[in-house]
Amino acid sequence: MTGTIFIHGLVIHAQHGVMKHETEVGQRFVIDLELSTDMSESSRTDRLVDTVSYSNVVATASAAFKDANYKLLERAAGAVADAVLAAFPRISTITVTVHKPHAPIAAIFDDVGVTLTRNRG
Repeated sequence: MTGTIFIHGLVIHAQHGVMKHETEVGQRFVIDLELSTDMSESSRTDRLVDTVSYSNVVATASAAFKDANYKLLERAAGAVADAVLAAFPRISTITVTVHKPHAPIAAIFDDVGVTLTRNRG
């Protein structure tokens, strides 16, 4: 039985962007994760070892997002996806959305960002 684990609204301060002040001062980013995994065992056993720990996913995603300064949100999202898939073999598919609510755009907007989906293999 495949199910989805989701983590929405993970706020991280990082220094990603093309403009110089973005890489010096940084800004707030918001990350949403959706993880597809087989929940057959965990839905019966009620044991953490039979599923994916949200806490460990958050730690892995946060480290991958902050470990380097990326120019593009696409690359930052890809780094998160790669790190989570590498660390958690139970996850078959990951969707990462990176929101950049304070992007330096000369317009009034609610949000901008990217969504990337990666499958294992």
